[in-house]
Amino acid sequence: MPEEVKFSHGVMEGGGAYNAHARIQQGGAALALPLFESALRKVPFNAGNGPVVIADYGSSQGKNSLAPMRFAIETLRQILGPSRPIFVFHVDLPANDFNSLFEVLSADPNRYELADPQVFPCAIGRSFYRNVLPSNSVDVGWSAFAAVWLSCIPARVPGHFVVFRSSGEVRARFECQAAQDWKTFLSRRSEELRPGGRLVLLLPGIDDNGLSGFEDLFDCANEVLAVMVDEGAIRAEERARIVLGGYPRRCCELLAPFECDGQYCQLRVEQCDLTVVKDPSWDGYERDGDKEALARKHALFFRSTFVPSLAASLAPGRSRVEQEIFADRLEDGLQKRLACCPAPVDSFVQVMVLAKSELV
Repeated sequence: MPEEVKFSHGVMEGGGAYNAHARIQQGGAALALPLFESALRKVPFNAGNGPVVIADYGSSQGKNSLAPMRFAIETLRQILGPSRPIFVFHVDLPANDFNSLFEVLSADPNRYELADPQVFPCAIGRSFYRNVLPSNSVDVGWSAFAAVWLSCIPARVPGHFVVFRSSGEVRARFECQAAQDWKTFLSRRSEELRPGGRLVLLLPGIDDNGLSGFEDLFDCANEVLAVMVDEGAIRAEERARIVLGGYPRRCCELLAPFECDGQYCQLRVEQCDLTVVKDPSWDGYERDGDKEALARKHALFFRSTFVPSLAASLAPGRSRVEQEIFADRLEDGLQKRLACCPAPVDSFVQVMVLAKSELV
């Protein structure tokens, strides 16, 4: 078994690409807004005129954060009135495309602080497996599709690049890493939340049969990688290092830390539901039958979400230009394969609401 591979988890494609093509994530976030409103209305906000703090854990380039943050601010205005300052902290890895994030926050027509001078967006470049904000400072947290990324890759996946195509010791090592990272994530967020604060989470999920909905997409990409090795575009040893550091969890895995007494690090579960996210591109295909357009959308979703992590596994000497060529060839090959067998990419999302215990 090879040694542990350190991994910069979950960096999306820059240049605004993730903003443009992450429609599946956008659809999943929309499903959680009613629970987000309910969570906001349960928070015991401090009296007075002190600032309210919202933390967006795993913001990426910001486009998919606009709707939930705007929704949260509108709800808070109903609860607290028009003059209370609101800080919104967008948290992501230092390698995140913060230029695109700031462009969205300053120029997007749907930016959330457009008509509210008492809203103050901020950004933090740090892994959320560390503390990113002071203790007891966050009123409400939001994290959409980010906590699926592990802090490191514990093993290679023979013959594939995704964990759900592994078994035996490899699968066990991923499960162990995922359980450890989940507890770390929860403990850090609990430290940052104020007593009575809420954390709303969306995570890619798997059903009781172990399916995520992305199997066909990932298998097609795996076939393309094999062809790229045969053609000499990448070396066999590079292919062996390519592993995606995401781990979709079952509901039982998410709830495991809370089994002893219903709490973990002062957090308790108020909601944990598995929901189907319908492919937002499929309706268009059923109307026009354009399989090339459908394949292009799916390939661009795959590229903007997953390919930067795969490219980072190539040999250290690979230049940025070579990584871009790798991404282009993988996208092109994937698109051609997907066009041969059009199918919807319906996936699963786990929606959780956690509450921090209030002081007695």
